[in-house]
Amino acid sequence: MTSHLDRAVLFRSLHVPGEPLLLPNAWDAASARVVEAAGAPAVATTSAGVAWSLGAPDGDRLGRDLALALVARVVAAVDVPVSADVEGGYADDPEGVAETVRGVLGAGAVGVNLEDADRTGPAPLRPVEDQVARLAAARAAADEAGIPLFVNARIDTFLGGGGDLGETLERAAAYVEAGADGVFVPGLTDLAAIAALTGKVRAPLNVLAGPGAPDVAALAAEGVARISLGSAIAEAAYTVARRAAVELLGAGTYTAVAGALPYPELNQLMTRS
Repeated sequence: MTSHLDRAVLFRSLHVPGEPLLLPNAWDAASARVVEAAGAPAVATTSAGVAWSLGAPDGDRLGRDLALALVARVVAAVDVPVSADVEGGYADDPEGVAETVRGVLGAGAVGVNLEDADRTGPAPLRPVEDQVARLAAARAAADEAGIPLFVNARIDTFLGGGGDLGETLERAAAYVEAGADGVFVPGLTDLAAIAALTGKVRAPLNVLAGPGAPDVAALAAEGVARISLGSAIAEAAYTVARRAAVELLGAGTYTAVAGALPYPELNQLMTRS
């Protein structure tokens, strides 16, 4: 096991435009080990998957303590660097975000996603100046700890569809100036718009991929530095659970669970030292 600092430096180095870091997001210790065993050089959590696994909805509804305990469990389960999706920071103000970041670092993670969605205010996104203050607080907390935490600033301008490229660029520039190390724009899959971002934003670009999105090669060709699947794997896993339950209770058959990872293989992943 390398040191916390070494893992942070390694994780930062994996963000290379044109040679993207591929992150099949995990939501618990078991999924993290499966992802690591598949060859992922790092593990990133999905806030939605984490919340669901703990019986809560996504969207800043999970308490900080539960979220951080899950991060610590994931970090302890794998040898690769871990980045934690902490939604809006589980806090109402910048100091609260800093406290969350200190908790993330205490758990041993080396990256965070911080989103600018605002689920309590009158607008869907936080004002730029508010999010800048929150990102600056996260940056300062990490710097004080002496760990080069990778702060990934999530911009939700495109998440609900449509989106404004001009506003996205303005927010990206402000967030990078505030100390963000990367920019994440979920919902954006248009290659021309992605190229505009990679050409103008002075930070690695993270794209959310999934069915219907351009493949890794196409995104890499536009200079994307990080590609993640978000909650998609967790959604698929729970879909299998529902499909299997409906089939068993209805038809009385079991085809939905065919092709599963063998029990011995999964058990071995969980019993390593």
